[in-house]
Amino acid sequence: MTAEKINRIYFDHAATTPIHPDVMAVLTDALENTFGNPSSFYKEGNVAGRAMNAAREKIAEVLDVRADEIFFTSGGTESDNWAIKGAAHANQSKGKHLISTTIEHHAVLHSMQALEKEGFEVTYLEVDADGLVDPEDLRQAIRPDTILVSIIYANNEIGTIQPIKELGEICKEHKVLFHTDAVQAFGALPLRPRELGVDMLSVSAHKLYGPKGIGILYKRRGARVRQYMDGGAQERKQRSGTENIPAMIALGKAVEVAYADMERESKRQISLRDRLIKEIPQVVPHAKLNGHPTKRLPNNVNFSFEFIEGESILLLLDAYGYACSSGSACTSASLDPSHVLLAIGLPHEVAHGSLRI
Repeated sequence: MTAEKINRIYFDHAATTPIHPDVMAVLTDALENTFGNPSSFYKEGNVAGRAMNAAREKIAEVLDVRADEIFFTSGGTESDNWAIKGAAHANQSKGKHLISTTIEHHAVLHSMQALEKEGFEVTYLEVDADGLVDPEDLRQAIRPDTILVSIIYANNEIGTIQPIKELGEICKEHKVLFHTDAVQAFGALPLRPRELGVDMLSVSAHKLYGPKGIGILYKRRGARVRQYMDGGAQERKQRSGTENIPAMIALGKAVEVAYADMERESKRQISLRDRLIKEIPQVVPHAKLNGHPTKRLPNNVNFSFEFIEGESILLLLDAYGYACSSGSACTSASLDPSHVLLAIGLPHEVAHGSLRI
């Protein structure tokens, strides 16, 4: 049996999603017809500008924030970098202490590490065996010189959802900026930054059936965050560069599609997720669920299997037509075990044998 002769099933939507047909339709139309530069004064530029603003307003409506608090970026990695480095540099006169966790996406971890090289100090909060942060640990870690906290909303590998609202209240109480990487949560969970006490929030289109290369940073009005890219006056002089109008339009449509049917789709996914969580250990010996059993994304299951390498599992599944992952797609080329699985206490040999669906 070969992969070319069988029907393939894609089980790695946590890494990236195909483009939804409705999103593809508006993307194709925009590529053909909405090609103007919105900085121009003639008709084609005005059409592009109106389309960009409509997409921005659509996203703002879903998040229940102001449209001028939405900034388009190239994706989650840029949004994380901008939020963390921009906030750190803008507020360093108040202090140089930052707080994050041991299970962040590498876009956050590496941004923090880059700032450490500049003289900033970072406290990395530990998590429990399910990947949860204890809010009291955050409270104890905040110091007079703390200027920023960045904690992932829902983990991209093990799916655990953090108590973001409680964490946000603690940050607000201490007047500390709070950023959350919501790339994995957006489209799967309702997100209201204001209600959650979140000052900055990162999102990427390709995790919710949109195109790659486009995302947003929600930045609360009044939050001090330094301009990240120099150049023209695009994105209200905060993020320079000619706008990718077709991708922006497509992101707006992807958000519309995802949230129009999110409640029903979440129930369906939770049913399938819980069935896998129940039945996999019944048929596969030495299988261990990673992440919280219930406080997790509707579309995430992550198991570790003893006595077998994750790479072997993936190759076998691929041969039978199933596309799965052993963890973050950003680190899948590495032979090192997942830093997330190590952070929740798995030994190296068990962390090597993980499977994410």
